[in-house]
Amino acid sequence: MKAKVEGLIEDYIADFSKTSAISWGKPHTGYARADDPLFARLKEIVRPSHELPRDFLDEARTVITYFLPFLEEVVESNKEGRYSSRLWGIAYIETNRLINEMNKYLKNELIKMGYQAAYVPATHNFDEEALMSDWSHRSAAYIAGVGTFGLNHMLITESGCCGRIGSLITDLEVEPTPRYGRELCLYRADGSCGQCVKRCVNDALHFEGLDRHRCYKMLLENGERLSDLESLADVCGKCLVDVPCSTGIPRPEE
Repeated sequence: MKAKVEGLIEDYIADFSKTSAISWGKPHTGYARADDPLFARLKEIVRPSHELPRDFLDEARTVITYFLPFLEEVVESNKEGRYSSRLWGIAYIETNRLINEMNKYLKNELIKMGYQAAYVPATHNFDEEALMSDWSHRSAAYIAGVGTFGLNHMLITESGCCGRIGSLITDLEVEPTPRYGRELCLYRADGSCGQCVKRCVNDALHFEGLDRHRCYKMLLENGERLSDLESLADVCGKCLVDVPCSTGIPRPEE
């Protein structure tokens, strides 16, 4: 069934790309058991109201997650200056649209095969005071073995951290993906690097943690500058680009 699910994802992305303003690299898909104890721990790690897979689907057995990597031209476009590039904003909007539409498609395909499925929107489903969501796609992807967290709070995958994550909950039972047995972030692994902190343009990211409100202020500033786009591009991404983990797993010498 893994091959079937991944084939559906790759085919949908290929078709979507034909009419989209951008394209994507090869997706990275991971699977977690819905009853994996780490989901319950998110209530301690993220917030007490963080939901469990079975809050969305009573008979949930598997959480399917996937990382959609941005192409090099999108990453390169966002390197210079304080503000996000227009292409980065377009990539954010188009990828959110892809995730939402593809999850509808995947849900319908699973229903055709006799299974159930549920999903959460790609973005804008968060508490605007705490600036935290009750379902973290990134945390789900970590649990599903797609990558490990970087100092910049993004997930580092085989294709780096520049991209977006979607997730789907289903009663289809799939063998879980093994999680990485090591830290992919150089700073978390051995204290080296930390370039993402230097890249932050609004003094929001520090070695001690992330000031979510300063970060969000920058996102909204970019959203205002890109307000002519078809939907809100509350983006930044400066701490994701021009760093060793932008487009792949970094090597220690980097």
